[in-house]
Amino acid sequence: MSFSISGKTVIVTGAANGIGLAIARNFADKGANVMCADMDEKRLKEELGEARDEGNIRFFAGDLRQRLTIANLVSATIDAFDKVDILVNASRQVMPTQALDVEDTSVEALLEQNLMTALRLTQQVAKRMMKQAEDQAEGPVGSIINLSSVAAHHTHPELMAYSIASAALDQMTRSMALALAPHRVRVNAVSFGSVMSASLKASVAENREWRDDIRSHTPLGRIASPTELVEAVQFLAAESSSFMTGEVMVVDGGRSLLDAVSAPAH
Repeated sequence: MSFSISGKTVIVTGAANGIGLAIARNFADKGANVMCADMDEKRLKEELGEARDEGNIRFFAGDLRQRLTIANLVSATIDAFDKVDILVNASRQVMPTQALDVEDTSVEALLEQNLMTALRLTQQVAKRMMKQAEDQAEGPVGSIINLSSVAAHHTHPELMAYSIASAALDQMTRSMALALAPHRVRVNAVSFGSVMSASLKASVAENREWRDDIRSHTPLGRIASPTELVEAVQFLAAESSSFMTGEVMVVDGGRSLLDAVSAPAH
């Protein structure tokens, strides 16, 4: 099977920085048409430069918590590239939770940002994939990849909302995989930990001791760069994983094999 994604059209959310940006750049370098979506328009322009309005990479700025924004993103992708073959839901937010505070709204906020945006975009993109395949009797139709976290299984009170949202995203992945399997659309996830995402970079900058804590509790003894997650995502996007759906692939340097670390950062 081929690992190639050349000629495919990909939507990557959370593409202005960190892991989403690394995925978008890799897909573009490998010959895919990439629509980079993020709320941070300024950062998108800075990262994409002059290439953003031509060639195989474009950008879309908007708040994906809004249903109309999601519809506009799909329409913009179709207008630019005529189709959509792959969706990477890489937009994530991490915020602390005050677990005993009845006024705390972090659970609602992260379910909306990390789960519902991915679910709604998955639904919209899957409909488009199915429409594209109406005259295609057999073969794969599309691939959807969600970015999750080992926080779904490793609990820390300060990360309660993030853990809940990650666990919900894992279950959404499995449920949508079953719903879309008859339509030949695959849905998988990459659950990661000990990877230098934008949120982890900010956290360890404020709490320097967390870096050593995470390293010491990661069997491979280091924190991975965002680019080390890219090939796992490409594998799930390409025909090389054509018989995989509903899987939550763990990429964490072995961290989930050990007890949870004390630092509230993933």
